[in-house]
Amino acid sequence: MKLKVIKIGGKLIEDKNILSSLCDALASLGERFVLVHGGGVMGSHLAKELGVEVKMHEGRRITDAATLDIAVMAYAGLANKRVVSALQARGVNACGLSGCDMAVVKSHKREVKDIDWGFVGDVDMVNDEVLALLLDNGITPVVSPITFSAEGDLLNTNADSVASAVAMGLARRYDVELVFAFDKRGVLLDVDDDDSLIETITPELYAELREREKIHSGMIPKIDNAYKTIEAGVGSVRITSHEDFNGGTLVIK
Repeated sequence: MKLKVIKIGGKLIEDKNILSSLCDALASLGERFVLVHGGGVMGSHLAKELGVEVKMHEGRRITDAATLDIAVMAYAGLANKRVVSALQARGVNACGLSGCDMAVVKSHKREVKDIDWGFVGDVDMVNDEVLALLLDNGITPVVSPITFSAEGDLLNTNADSVASAVAMGLARRYDVELVFAFDKRGVLLDVDDDDSLIETITPELYAELREREKIHSGMIPKIDNAYKTIEAGVGSVRITSHEDFNGGTLVIK
């Protein structure tokens, strides 16, 4: 059975109009999917309202105890339920989950090396049996990136990493395509020109584009991660807009 694991950023959930068009596209997808979402924008807004300083390092959030509480409220709470309710209104029987619900995503607290990330988790295991149980009974899992550890700690985990791990776990059971949806059409030769879309990327083309410095620097880790995911058994990875889950850029072997 074909299955999409779709990751959307918190920025898409924050805007009600974008969320509406996003859920319209998901409802009309015509195939089963698991949705993984972030929520960093909501978390930052809530932190500001509560007077909690947002600490970042190289674009990643440092999660102290106060920030963890905010992340749980924003990601597993408001962001998750906004998406679930919007999907339910469109006839998609969605079930909101965090990683600790039914042990869907187990992580460990990131080791302190050069920097103490606090309550940031790195994924150890995905419970594909539970996700398959939901999917096979017509239920669409909507997963927030709040995970749990063997010690019972809640952990704030990168949503891209959660989506990749979920896709790899489910690839043992389904023909999986991992989709990263954001606010561009896909991988562009020119980030300011939507008509410069690269429709398909192979390892050979990727190497050539990197050598010619035609791939935008922010895309390099995404495509590197895409190939690691494909090597782990996922059929393909798609980088696309939130309005077209079958378009954009297809990353293949």
